[in-house]
Amino acid sequence: MSLSLILACFWFVIANVLAMTPSKDFHWRSAYMLIAAGIPIVGFVTAQHGPWLGLLVLAGGCSVLRWPVIYFARWLRRGAGRVKGPAE
Repeated sequence: MSLSLILACFWFVIANVLAMTPSKDFHWRSAYMLIAAGIPIVGFVTAQHGPWLGLLVLAGGCSVLRWPVIYFARWLRRGAGRVKGPAE
């Protein structure tokens, strides 16, 4: 097992432990820290094992952090609705 996969598994364990702890801000501070640590880990896994395993780790991270992903998708859709073409 490579270092990148060990780090990814460690990230998943930490994410699950943080999800079980009580939080006053609905775990948003933990989510920001997990995102900041997870992005380089996904890149490391992709660099060592290729894009398919990198996408698998990314999908796993998105399933753990589903609410930030949902809010980001809503933000993108809301922003896309504001873009207007040239006036006719």
